[in-house]
Amino acid sequence: MGVGVSDWRLARTVSQLGQLGVVSGALLAILFTRRLQAGDPGGAMRHALDHLPVAGVAERVIDRYFVPGGKAPGAPFQLSALPSLRPGPALVELIVAANFAEVFLAKENHRGLVGINLLEKVQLATLPSLLGAMLADVDYVLMGAGIPRTIPGVLDHFAAGAPAELRIDADGALPGEEFVSTLDPRAFCGGQMPVLKRPQFLAIVGSATLAITLARKSTGQVNGFVIEGDVAGGHNAPPRGQLQLTAAGEPVYGPRDAPDLGKFRSLGLPFWLAGSYARPAKLAEAIREGAVGIQVGTAFAFCDESGIAPDLKRRVCQLASTGNASVFTDPLASPTGFPFKVLQMDGTLSEADRYASRTRVCDLGYLRQSYRKADGTIGQRCAAEPVDDYLSKGGSVEETAGRKCLCNGLMANTGFAQVRPDGTQEMPLLPAGNEVAQLARFLLPGADSYTAATVVSYLLKPCEPLLTPAVPAMAT
Repeated sequence: MGVGVSDWRLARTVSQLGQLGVVSGALLAILFTRRLQAGDPGGAMRHALDHLPVAGVAERVIDRYFVPGGKAPGAPFQLSALPSLRPGPALVELIVAANFAEVFLAKENHRGLVGINLLEKVQLATLPSLLGAMLADVDYVLMGAGIPRTIPGVLDHFAAGAPAELRIDADGALPGEEFVSTLDPRAFCGGQMPVLKRPQFLAIVGSATLAITLARKSTGQVNGFVIEGDVAGGHNAPPRGQLQLTAAGEPVYGPRDAPDLGKFRSLGLPFWLAGSYARPAKLAEAIREGAVGIQVGTAFAFCDESGIAPDLKRRVCQLASTGNASVFTDPLASPTGFPFKVLQMDGTLSEADRYASRTRVCDLGYLRQSYRKADGTIGQRCAAEPVDDYLSKGGSVEETAGRKCLCNGLMANTGFAQVRPDGTQEMPLLPAGNEVAQLARFLLPGADSYTAATVVSYLLKPCEPLLTPAVPAMAT
């Protein structure tokens, strides 16, 4: 659902309702610093840091980023270092602290299950993100947008208190050449390593072929799968075969892209279905197909408890109520190269003129792609950064066409848009699945908002005879 949408409040609520609440781990470090710079209203971030079991980290993070009373409205947010292959201690501490805080707050004072969702493409922040979540006793780790074959092994290593490494995909790497990110949890914890639980690992996949590969060749145990169809929100798997576009410019998906659920059943691992399944009839269908439940994204994304700014949520609900809510599966928007579903709404980067008027800048850098430089070292580039910068790093101008800065756009969705030197703010870019057009089913007459409890009740009440003790639905 993007940055900060399924935040600790939403995940906590869904978990307390008996389901699997999942926090989004994307750009958590940035969101965390901006909450602190906004004065941390209510004190939740500082409260969570009080429980971080690593001496000195909380104090250093607060000293760097907390602004009592909040920064001035027209002042820019202070930036942290960009992710790199060899990040400095301050950035590692920040990423660990941010992921710890989000999971800790989602789990505090109840016994429900909580997971964290990470993108495989955001590799440079993965190890400290996982460590932070595990320090907070996260129950599940979900990962998609790539082939997360080595993540189960990382979880095994961290649970044993052992160092872990992650191979970094680098464009132009020579045969046999490897670039790796490493993290020693015991050293990070100052030698006093707490006992860590190994969370369940769920791979987010679009095909049985990928699932079979992960089940057989991952570095550790894969515990299940989330099977996403092409109508799911956010990043989608590319269509199989040569890319074809509709007259409107959207990727064409065909029968080859439909997951073979029989092959998933043969693996003997639990799976959830995702992509326009947030209806009682579709939940019942998923259970009949052998799924243990469904993943719910869009329906939760615009509820009261989600992290999207309240005014944006109200506008989306109003669009749905009038039959005007729609998404465009943009084959170019994401610098990752994956198709990305964008809600079409005035005042956002979905408008061509607003996209064209934005000055390109890459100051967050979480979706940058690693590449091999001529001297054999690793560099970072993003197809949404200033074009001249991208070209100077060996990229092509064709790769920059239509690319949008997801980092800044998704951050703006949460109400923490960066302020630029001319006083303007970064514009939102709202991801959503096709079901955004049907949100009105959750609204009472005359209302422009709804709760997470409304979604859960709507889904489960008609299906109670079919449900097992297994977790039937997740918010992610």
